[in-house]
Amino acid sequence: MKIYVGNLPWRVDDAELTSMFEPFGHVTSATVLMDRETGRSRGFGFVEMGDDDGRKAIAELDGNDCGGRALRVNEAQPRR
Repeated sequence: MKIYVGNLPWRVDDAELTSMFEPFGHVTSATVLMDRETGRSRGFGFVEMGDDDGRKAIAELDGNDCGGRALRVNEAQPRR
């Protein structure tokens, strides 16, 4: 399952994103998207993990506070 994680604080990196999701199961990959020009975080990322673990993580983390920001966590939609 691919999970979209939005409204991330600028300081969050791939390792921190992974550690947010690890309590819910094995994380296959976790990537915070970076702006090509500035090298700064774009404020969102994607996590891949098993379906059951992913649903559990979405239910627990959506709306949680991270660095003063409410996370938006849901199943990623196919790119248009």
